[in-house]
Amino acid sequence: MKLFKRRAKPDSVPDEAVKPGDDAERHGAIDRAGDDSPSSPAVEPQPSPGMFQRLRVGLSRSRHQFSEGLATLVLGKKQLDPDLLEALEEQLIMADLGLEATSSVLESLRQRLDRKDLAASETVMSALKATLTALLADREQPLALSSHRPFVILVVGVNGAGKTTTIGKLAHRFKAQGHSVMLAAGDTFRAAAVEQLEAWGEANDVPVIAQHTGADSASVLYDALGAAQARGVDVLIADTAGRLQNKAHLMDELTKVVRVMRKHDPSVPHETLLVLDAGTGQNAVSQAIEFDQAVGVTGIAVTKLDGTARGGVLFAIANRLQQPIRYVGVGEQPEDLREFSASDFVDALLEE
Repeated sequence: MKLFKRRAKPDSVPDEAVKPGDDAERHGAIDRAGDDSPSSPAVEPQPSPGMFQRLRVGLSRSRHQFSEGLATLVLGKKQLDPDLLEALEEQLIMADLGLEATSSVLESLRQRLDRKDLAASETVMSALKATLTALLADREQPLALSSHRPFVILVVGVNGAGKTTTIGKLAHRFKAQGHSVMLAAGDTFRAAAVEQLEAWGEANDVPVIAQHTGADSASVLYDALGAAQARGVDVLIADTAGRLQNKAHLMDELTKVVRVMRKHDPSVPHETLLVLDAGTGQNAVSQAIEFDQAVGVTGIAVTKLDGTARGGVLFAIANRLQQPIRYVGVGEQPEDLREFSASDFVDALLEE
């Protein structure tokens, strides 16, 4: 491994950013070590008044799709008649909740509105917001870094979902919280994936363990875990391939990666984070099921919510996968990867 002094980089790197590779570096493991100069203590980021507004702006397209039709249907109404129920079902399906989640929401809504103790101020709209929040509430489980050191996060998902960018934003988040971070460039199949992760590493001043494009992904992650253990790193975030010759090959590769890493530590990964692109709609649900069956997903990050009107798919994912939603991505800046809050998400998505 070689040691390089890192050049200063901007605070954030766009998804498309690629750092040109050096041939001498790409033929061996690359270890981007940070500057040894002392730094001021990191401070836990605190919620600011503008954070909800950023979420609301990020969800503007989904809110338009979700709220526009619902407002005309249920404004001021306190009862569900058959016609309203049918129209509401159609609107929820159009908002990408899917059939299963829509049926669950409507059944819960019907039960809520049938209660005799219904508050005088409660309307169909307010009851719908409460029902949608309840559907997501159990998925609101922030990622807690356990006593494992390093805490290993295996990031999985198809190409284009935003895995590498999510890893860069997580590195920014964890470092701001005072943790030492290392990245592993396990996506050795996609052109420029290694360089993109290196760019994020330099921007966040964290080391990146990588090999040349086409190298064995399991070998890269095995070496990275060994390096993280040797240096006492707090968090190791590992990128993985998102596309091989076919789906079976991809899932076999991910299974191999986990098996090889466990030769170092049988407990890893401590988190298998699935990154899903909200813009793919119901395809994201299918991806979630397949990855969960292959590697056992323990958390989900839903990205690119700012660029789609399909934010309702989050309810379908929550209803079908029954796994925590750790993060939602609503913009390009590192701060736009937010810890998921069910109430904030529904409030930003659905206007009364």
